[in-house]
Amino acid sequence: MQTGSAPATGTGRVANTVRGTGAPVLVLHGTPGSLEGAEAMARFLPSDRFRVVAVARPGYAGTPIIPVHASLDDEADRYAALLDDLGVDRTAVLAWSGGGPSAYHFAARHPDRVSALVVTAGLSGHWVPPHASPAEWFVARTRLGGALAAIAGHVVPRAVVGTVVAGVSSLRGAALRAHVRDVLHDPVRRTTVLDLATSGNAAGAHRAGWENDVRVLGALERLDLAAVRTPTLLLHGDADTDVDPAHSRRALAEVPGAELVTLPGGTHFALWDHADSVAVQQRVAEHLAR
Repeated sequence: MQTGSAPATGTGRVANTVRGTGAPVLVLHGTPGSLEGAEAMARFLPSDRFRVVAVARPGYAGTPIIPVHASLDDEADRYAALLDDLGVDRTAVLAWSGGGPSAYHFAARHPDRVSALVVTAGLSGHWVPPHASPAEWFVARTRLGGALAAIAGHVVPRAVVGTVVAGVSSLRGAALRAHVRDVLHDPVRRTTVLDLATSGNAAGAHRAGWENDVRVLGALERLDLAAVRTPTLLLHGDADTDVDPAHSRRALAEVPGAELVTLPGGTHFALWDHADSVAVQQRVAEHLAR
């Protein structure tokens, strides 16, 4: 795996890692998120079929915000510059959650650079952070909370998975217990959920990215989704409470030719923790490789 930042360009540097030798895939993490989170998102893509380019979005550790008041235009242009630096003419894009607006805008602004688009549980419009309880604020928005969550993931994974899933889904009671049990019994699903859950801290080196996302997405009136001409596959769990499934339904209605896969009982992590995740990931891989 190659690790580093793209050379300085007029659009600034983008921290990234590159894995594999196949069809290029640009991976955009959510809000908050990290380079490590982007890597975990794409772990299911085999290296002999895909050249995975995971990035830290603007303001997250390793990627500065340039200019100070960066926009979705600036972010899209930086991804185009990164592809130039890597010698990639066209790439597929895999985006999750708060990375959705960046993905849609990149595809609309640079249509010649994007071959396919997959957005899972993605925002497609205006967003403001939900109210966080004191415990949620401590874990998600402080360095100490993030560090303790990472340790807990190794020591008491059942408690972490249960808490996280309950926090991003409407699953409760027997349905929640069954889902958590199934995830814990599957080493791949368990590891991915824990890695995604503990890579999304908004403090420290990620604070600028979180604050930039809150500003940009909070000011977003609408995305020009109709301008996206890239073959687009949407995925959303119908039990997701972190990003309302209405965001994917809006994209389905406005992106020409888009397809939507709705996962029954699916959480915000549905692409990685759903009972049918292997089959869904195979479909995603086929779409990205088109």
